[in-house]
Amino acid sequence: MLPKRPIVVVTRKLPASVETRMMELFDLRLNLTGQALGKAELIRAMQEADVLVPTVTDRLDAQTLDSAGPNLRLIANYGTGIDHIDLLKAHEKGILVTNTPDVLTEDTADMTMALILSVPRRLAEGERLMRSGKWDGWSPTFMLGHRIWGKRLGIIGMGRIGQAVARRAKGFGISVHYHNRNRVHPEIEAELEATWWESLDQMLARMDIVSIHCPHTPSTYHLLSARRLKLLQPHAYLVNVSRGEVVDEDTLTRMLIKGELAGAGLDVFEHEPAVNPKLLALDNVVLLPHLASATIESRADMGEKVIMNIKAFWDGFPPPDRVLTSQGM
Repeated sequence: MLPKRPIVVVTRKLPASVETRMMELFDLRLNLTGQALGKAELIRAMQEADVLVPTVTDRLDAQTLDSAGPNLRLIANYGTGIDHIDLLKAHEKGILVTNTPDVLTEDTADMTMALILSVPRRLAEGERLMRSGKWDGWSPTFMLGHRIWGKRLGIIGMGRIGQAVARRAKGFGISVHYHNRNRVHPEIEAELEATWWESLDQMLARMDIVSIHCPHTPSTYHLLSARRLKLLQPHAYLVNVSRGEVVDEDTLTRMLIKGELAGAGLDVFEHEPAVNPKLLALDNVVLLPHLASATIESRADMGEKVIMNIKAFWDGFPPPDRVLTSQGM
């Protein structure tokens, strides 16, 4: 029989309300520093825990999982993305993996729309100018951007977040297009007035704005390769709030420098937290520090999801957000 209160090790500092509720329910081990655990510390945590609560910054590869203790039964990920966890190795060791879907959808879609608006309208560039004290007044030809109304948006990955972005885009008078592994239900297409493209290449070549909403998996690594990025028109903008590894960042940077793309809004980076210094020097790029889901509400909701998954599993029921070993766009 499972012990009454599982030993739950949390790898990063979570909101106080979440930690307090976990303390009431579980035999909790907290990370009070707020800093990511080093590999040795992460292995020690896995050897102690019945349940591990990691985040996207914890690299749970096959080698690390092989070092897990015999009591580790559940990895209750604090977050939706699970590309930092070797699911096959976890399955091989009999460790279930859960995540926190749905609760990030609206916040991530909001941030996507913020980037879609801010890059063509040069908001960050204008804000920097104001802070510099160099603005000398209005001019008819000063800092002109591009109108959003009537533009074509190509969404890569039409899951929950992609659909939420489409609903917002429609309200701004943007024409919605999408590429997805499977075509969405006709009723959803009709609601969103969305056009499906079976060929990603064909869609990319015709869009004014492209927004990425697919997970990072082996099949989506550099989905926007050098070849595909060069299909984009020079006036197009790229927005990514998904995972940096989906885009060939070096090629994207070179194209932005050369003016082969109009601009980009990036909340994620291929070698995060490192950012290509050449990107930092560009005015036609808005860079954010992985903020898409960073609201008080979403962080609390993520914690509730984690708690529900742990409780269900420890009480002998299937956790509601179990992750299967195969994920795709």
